[in-house]
Amino acid sequence: MTSIDFSRRQWVTALAGGAALAAVHHRAFAQQSLPSLIKLVVGYSAGGPVDGAARLLAPALSQALGTQVIVDNRPGASGSLGGDAVAKAQPDGATLFFGASPTITINPNVQRHMAFDPMKDLTPIAPLVDYTNVLVVNNDVPVHSVAELLAYAKARPGKVFYGSAGVGASNHLSGALLEKMTGVQLTHVPYKGSAPALADVMAGTVTMMFDIIATSKPFIQTGKVRALAVTSRQRNRMLPEVPTMVESGVPGYDVGGWFGLYGPARMDPALVARMNAAAQKMLAREDIANRLREQGYDVWSGAADLLAAKGKSDRQLWATASKGIEAE
Repeated sequence: MTSIDFSRRQWVTALAGGAALAAVHHRAFAQQSLPSLIKLVVGYSAGGPVDGAARLLAPALSQALGTQVIVDNRPGASGSLGGDAVAKAQPDGATLFFGASPTITINPNVQRHMAFDPMKDLTPIAPLVDYTNVLVVNNDVPVHSVAELLAYAKARPGKVFYGSAGVGASNHLSGALLEKMTGVQLTHVPYKGSAPALADVMAGTVTMMFDIIATSKPFIQTGKVRALAVTSRQRNRMLPEVPTMVESGVPGYDVGGWFGLYGPARMDPALVARMNAAAQKMLAREDIANRLREQGYDVWSGAADLLAAKGKSDRQLWATASKGIEAE
């Protein structure tokens, strides 16, 4: 063996050893970079549906990550105040956002002065859950299908009223989208939440509304409101006898809501991957899936790219529905 051969072997060995050492350091850094306490910011008040889902998932996420996760409510501006707080946080994983789809996809289209851009200022980490709405009408309205409702509304332009949780809420824009896709003229009546709107559907003050299935189902079952269609592309397991809007003659009407996990922009991809893996592990638990179903949600698990793509496509969808609508 020549001295040159020996030197080459030393060089190759040194390179291999250096690469292995770098890999060990990278793995060690990824393990050590997780904060000891993570604040999961919710942009809505305690006790609401978004907060309820976040509090259900936070302990399970804590177990999957091996660190403490606590819910931090920052209500205001339809979730935008909480999202802005996360956008301005350090991208070290200590502050995450339990993002509801309206904050990500509707607010940028209807809020005049939104402090941050969800597409630019947040890092998608993991999809978590999704849900479907149902179109319900007052029992005294003489319609039993979407086709009959549209004919009823066209014969009474502007005299069919639909309730919502407020200007710019997803159930407001669901009605606006129905108008744009079918040419009917409806009149929007905003409320301070979905519950009073649904109460007025039952009372006959307003004709109809789009509502989360979980909250409307008891009233559908007791005959206090009539379900015409669900807004997802497929029928929903909670109301299997109710057709979809597409089946009911409104092609392309596929509207739902979802929650996703986000962090500030410029998060380390290795940290994002680790948190995504933890989220998928959490959602694979049967007890978690069952508890979500009890609240009217479905597991929505997958890669960070899936959440990013859904946010982008839904933002474009709501841009069409929200044209001419503005919320402070």
